[in-house]
Amino acid sequence: MKQNNFFIEGLQGAGKSTFVQRLSDKLKDYTVFREGDYSPVELAWCAYVTEEQYSKILAEYPSLHAGIQEKTVEEDSHKIICYTQIITDVPNFHKNMEKFEIYNGNLDKEFFENVIFERFRKWNGIGQIFECSILQNIIENQMLYLMMTDEEILDFYRRLKNVIAGKSYSIIYLEVEDIRGAIDVIRKERSDDDGNELWFPLMLRYLEESPYGKEHMLSGLEGLIAHLERRKSLELRIIKEIFKGKSVVVKAKKYTVEDVAALSVM
Repeated sequence: MKQNNFFIEGLQGAGKSTFVQRLSDKLKDYTVFREGDYSPVELAWCAYVTEEQYSKILAEYPSLHAGIQEKTVEEDSHKIICYTQIITDVPNFHKNMEKFEIYNGNLDKEFFENVIFERFRKWNGIGQIFECSILQNIIENQMLYLMMTDEEILDFYRRLKNVIAGKSYSIIYLEVEDIRGAIDVIRKERSDDDGNELWFPLMLRYLEESPYGKEHMLSGLEGLIAHLERRKSLELRIIKEIFKGKSVVVKAKKYTVEDVAALSVM
């Protein structure tokens, strides 16, 4: 089978990580990029800094020089630090590095789009599998922090499709049918041994403290569900209207990799 590239997408709780693992087990000669990895297209959980900013970070954390340098990749005029892969008990290191991500409203709309477009423009890989690298993190930032309308986001993806025209890729979207149920499952899965929830409080804070969450008074479980319902509707529009012929939608956790492999998108 001719090698392709696969973008695995879907809401939180869709089972993206499990699907990525199953797909990579089947396509053993493919390279997998998960969140937090250095990726040719994605920058989630990575700091995107200038040379000057990088020097200041090294000066601020002298005990972490070796770890920072080991997890840093240079790209043109910027350095990318995979900071979540640096294991340390230095207070607030990971929290302080968040402000150097391209998400969470840290960049204005034009700068953010330019970074995304340029990385996808330069990307020429083959035989690669990406976990939530073309929809989830970009759209969350656009919706919650850049306060973009659905039509503005759709226009962004029309332009992105033109950027990657001619490149080999397929988007596999895992559709969550029961968002409330999926959240219940992930709340239990992402708790510590004592039952203390780890993911849910962070997700709520991320939503509630965002400009969109504040403006629309989104809070608690119901606020999260409302946000994810809007995101799901928008993502399905992007898949079906813009990436038709380059994507497939399957019901989350109601598939086998063999089923997906049989579809023409593979």
